[in-house]
Amino acid sequence: MRTYQEMLETILTVATHDRRILAVYMNGSRTNPAIQPDLFQDYDIVYVVTEIKPFITDKSWITPFGERLMLQEPDLNFSTGASTFTHTYAYQMLFTDGNRIDLRLKTPEEMERTYSSDTLNQPLLDPHSLLPKMPNANHSMYVIKPPTELEFDSFTNNFWWCLQNVAKALWRKELPYAKAMYEATSRDSLHRMMEWWIGIQHDFQVSTGALGKHYQKYMPTTLWERYASTYTGPDYEEMWDSIFTIAELFRELSLTVASHFDFKYPFQDEQNMIKYLQQVRFLPDYATRIFL
Repeated sequence: MRTYQEMLETILTVATHDRRILAVYMNGSRTNPAIQPDLFQDYDIVYVVTEIKPFITDKSWITPFGERLMLQEPDLNFSTGASTFTHTYAYQMLFTDGNRIDLRLKTPEEMERTYSSDTLNQPLLDPHSLLPKMPNANHSMYVIKPPTELEFDSFTNNFWWCLQNVAKALWRKELPYAKAMYEATSRDSLHRMMEWWIGIQHDFQVSTGALGKHYQKYMPTTLWERYASTYTGPDYEEMWDSIFTIAELFRELSLTVASHFDFKYPFQDEQNMIKYLQQVRFLPDYATRIFL
C-alpha cells in the first residue's frame, strides 16, 4: 500500500501537470485531528477546475492515480446523464494497493459557495490564492449539537408512534417492512437520543462520526452491550425482545436528556405504547381487533 506521502505526491503531481486544475484541498477524516489514523481512511480531495465537462468527457486524466479495482461516479448514478453537471462532479476510486480517493471537482464559483461550510478543509495547493482563509482544520462543525425542545419532542413522539408500525408488521409476519420500519424510525430516533446523551457527558465537544460509528467509544460497556443486543436476525421472537429493549434504552436516555435541559418527557405516550406492544405481541393470529 502506498504511504500517505506517496499518495499526496501523486495527487499533487496530477494537479500541477494539468493547467485546468487551479487549486487542491483535502477534508474528511485525514484532516480531522480528533480521528486516530488507520489504513482504511479515504483521501477526500477537491480539485478546483476551470470547467467540469472536459473532466467528464475524457477520463484519461485519472489514469496516473494508479491501477483501479473499481470506479464510481456517484453524481451520475440515478441522474439524467453526466452532461448535466456544470458546477461539481465526483470520482470515487479504489486502487489495487488498497488506497481510495474520493475526488470531487468544483468550479471556482462552487468552491467559493461551499468552502467555508466545512471546517475540515485543508489547502494543499493554491498557486492562484483562490482558497478562502480559514482556521486550521478542526471538527467543530461535526460535534454533537444540543437539542431544541421541539427536536426533543419530535423525536420522542416519533419513536413511540412508529413502534406500532413495527408491531403490526411483526404480527403480520411482514419481515422486510418490520425490519425497514424498525431501522428507519425506531433506531433513528434512538440514535438521536444517544447522541444527545453522549453530548451531555462530554459537554458537546465530541463527534460520534458518520452513522454513529464511534458510539461504542463514548458509551459505558453495559449500555453499549444492551444497545448491541437490539440488532437481531429474522427470528420474530428475537425482534419482539429487541423492541422492548430499545424502548427501555430510549426511555432511560430520554429521561437524562429531558432532565438536563428541563424538557417534558411524554410518560403517557410511553405507557400507552408499551401496553399496546404487549397486547399485539400476544395477540392470536386470528384476532382482528384489540382493545386498550
